[in-house]
Amino acid sequence: MRNFDLTPLYRASVGFDRLADVVDRAMTADVAAPTYPPYNIEKTGEDSYRISIAVAGFSADDLSVEMRDGAVIVSARKAEEDESRSYLHRGIATRAFERKFTLADHVRVEGASHSDGMLHIELLREVPEALKPRRIEIAKATPKVEKLDA
Repeated sequence: MRNFDLTPLYRASVGFDRLADVVDRAMTADVAAPTYPPYNIEKTGEDSYRISIAVAGFSADDLSVEMRDGAVIVSARKAEEDESRSYLHRGIATRAFERKFTLADHVRVEGASHSDGMLHIELLREVPEALKPRRIEIAKATPKVEKLDA
C-alpha cells in the first residue's frame, strides 16, 4: 500500500485538520477491516441519510447508539446465553461489536429505530445560515463630477 504524506496539507491550510485526519485514517485503515455486522449507508433526501445495520439476534436493549467526537458509535452486547440450549448449527452471529461512522460537519443524528432485525439511524445535515450561499447586491457607483479650474 502507498503511504501519502499529508504534511503539506497541514502547512498550507487552516481549519482543515479534521478533513486531513479523515483522509489519513482512510489511508492507514487496516485492509482486514471488520465486516460484521453488515450495513448500508443511503441518501434518503437532499440533506438526509440513513445508516441501516443488520442486527439479527439483538434486541433494542442489547444495542447502544452514541454520538462522540463527531462520530456515531454503534455497539452491541448480548445478554448472557441460556446454557440449556444445544445448537446443531449456529449461523446467526450474536457476538459483541462496535462500529464507528465518522460524520461530516453539521451532520447530526435525528433518531434511531430497531425493527425486523435492522437498526436504522437517521441523519440530517443542517448547514448554518452563515455558510449557505447568498447573493450579494452590487451597489451602483455614482459618477464623480470633477471641478474644472477656470
